[in-house]
Formats: sequence, C-alpha cells, structure tokens
Amino acid sequence: MEQIKQGGTIAVTGSAGFIGGWVVSLLLDRGYRVRACVRDVDDTKKTGFLKAMPGYASGRLTLHSADLDKAGCFDDIFKGCHGLVHTSHVSNYTDQNYVQGVCDHIINSINLSGTIEKVVVTSSIAAVIGETDIQELVRRPICNEDRFPDEKNPNRSAKGGQGYSMGKILLERSFSDAAKSSDRWNSITCCPGDNVGPILSAHQKEVGPWQHNIETMLLGQYTENVIGAYRPWWTVDVRDTAEAHIRLLENTDLKNGQRLIAWSTESREVEEVCASINRLLPELAFAGAEKVDPFPEQIKERKAEFRAAWRGCQLRNDRIKSVLGMSFRSIDISIRDCVESLLSVGGVQPKTKSDRKRL
Repeated sequence: MEQIKQGGTIAVTGSAGFIGGWVVSLLLDRGYRVRACVRDVDDTKKTGFLKAMPGYASGRLTLHSADLDKAGCFDDIFKGCHGLVHTSHVSNYTDQNYVQGVCDHIINSINLSGTIEKVVVTSSIAAVIGETDIQELVRRPICNEDRFPDEKNPNRSAKGGQGYSMGKILLERSFSDAAKSSDRWNSITCCPGDNVGPILSAHQKEVGPWQHNIETMLLGQYTENVIGAYRPWWTVDVRDTAEAHIRLLENTDLKNGQRLIAWSTESREVEEVCASINRLLPELAFAGAEKVDPFPEQIKERKAEFRAAWRGCQLRNDRIKSVLGMSFRSIDISIRDCVESLLSVGGVQPKTKSDRKRL
C-alpha cells in the first residue's frame, strides 16, 4: 500500500469528540486536508473549536454534517478522500444489530468513494480486556494485541454490560473483513486505553468518562470508578492516541486487520489520581474531594478480588512503540494538562482551600 500523499484529503468521523478533535488538529499540523464529520455543523457549542482552527479559515479544513444513524450520510463526503479515521461512537451499544448496520453503511460509503485507500478505526482496550468473568484476567493476564475477551462465556451479552466491548470487536472485524473483500483499501485498528489530557472544547468535559471524573474531583466529589469495578486507570494521553491514529494512517508496513494498543502502561488508582492534582498544581490550592463508592454490596464484598485481578495484569505497549516509534506522555502530564484545560477551556470553578475556610 502506497503512502498517502502529502496534502492528501482525510475524512474524520466524530471530529467534535475528544479523540476526533485532536486527530483533526494534528492532521492539519501534518499538512493534510481534512473533512471533519460532525452530527450538526451548526451546533456551535460542539463545532466552534473546529471553526476556530486556522485550517478552517483557509478552507483546508471543511466541516460536514453526518448523522451516523442515517445510511448514506457519508457517501458524498468520502468521495475524493484518500484516507479515513473513524473515531465516532454509535449511540447504542446494547443493540449489536444496530452496531452492525452502522458499520455496514459506513463501509458502503468507503467502497463507493473509489478513492479511500486506508482506514484507521478507533476501538478500545474494552476489546482486549472486557471480561464477564474477572478471573479470566487472572488466567490470561498478558494484555497485548493478541488478547481478546472470552467470547464463549455464556454470560457475555450486550444487554448484560458487555455491549461496548462486543461492539468494538464487531467494529474491528467488520472493517477488516470488508477491506479484505474489497482488495482496494486496508483497515487498521487502534485500541486506546483510558484517554486523559487537555480538552479542546467545553462540551468535551462531559463526553468522556476520564476527563469528566477529573472535573467532578475539582468540584468536590468523584466516584470510585467510572468503568470496571475497582479497576485502576490505565491511561494514555489523548494527544498520543491521536498521534497513534495518524502514524497508523501513514504506515505502509502494517497489513489489513492488524491492531495496536495505545497506552502508557502506567496504572493509578482513582484516589491517587485525585491526590495528584495538589502535587502537580499546588498553586491551585485544590481542597480535595470526597470519594463515593456507587457499587452494590455484592460488588463491594468482592473488592479485594477485583483489585488483585487488575493488579496482576501485565500491560504491554512494546508492539506500538516498535512498529510506530511511539513514546507516551506520563500520566502526570496528562492529569496536569487535563486540569488546566478544564479550568481555561471548560470553565470549571474548582473547590479550593479558601472556599473551605469561608465555610
């Protein structure tokens, strides 16, 4: 597969999102022309930051309304594009037939384009570690690209809490199978860890679990975890995730269907994340926050079991570092920059020690 030419045109779905926004920004920095796909171009709350990018003023960045739930919405947008970065989420992961239908109509638009040669799809570590039985992580603790959840577990179901993991695996396979059948384009998968880092628009503080949990910390309260019972944060900086997507797009050695995990392999308990704020930004005089454990008693009783299973996992990123030459920012940098962006971009007013004194 030849490399996409300098200045080529790349379509990005989910461009208003946390990952998608950074992909658009870095693609423009690399000299590409970008067609940013959003649900509603006129929704200034979600698209204003894209229109403020220098590439938009010159016309190198264009915005396009595309409702993911409507088949054919990408037909005209993809025509003439050389590559596609598909970061967009579907609206419902509990209905796998719906997820398949969305994959099918996007794939159809790719095939109709006649020009797209490379597709990078955003999956998740949920497609690597999303287990129904926590003990499966004890039996198979190495978390690398070759690992998939136990799909034969009879309790695994979309409506039983595994819809996101199942949907991401379906996404990976649908695109790689379609690309193989087309014999014209390749599909490569990126599986990011827990994305932390600076938001580009105020609405993004509410569209991702990790930055939203840091926001609630700043406001004085946060939950034990946002996904996965008692799982520590396995982070990747959102800027590194975006960089990985672009390097996958540019790489000419990877074969169709390959997947790479993007994470720093650092692990941090949620309490430690909260405590990091004062250590990293003492000038903020952050007052700290109360932790709330939302899990039912039958889950709380298994806390030690869950934490032992998670801590025994071996997170690997040697493959992406070797293949793409990636290096990853530390979680400290990600937390610091996330906090500062929540204040400056998101307008968050943190609880400070001076607030506590006034009470």
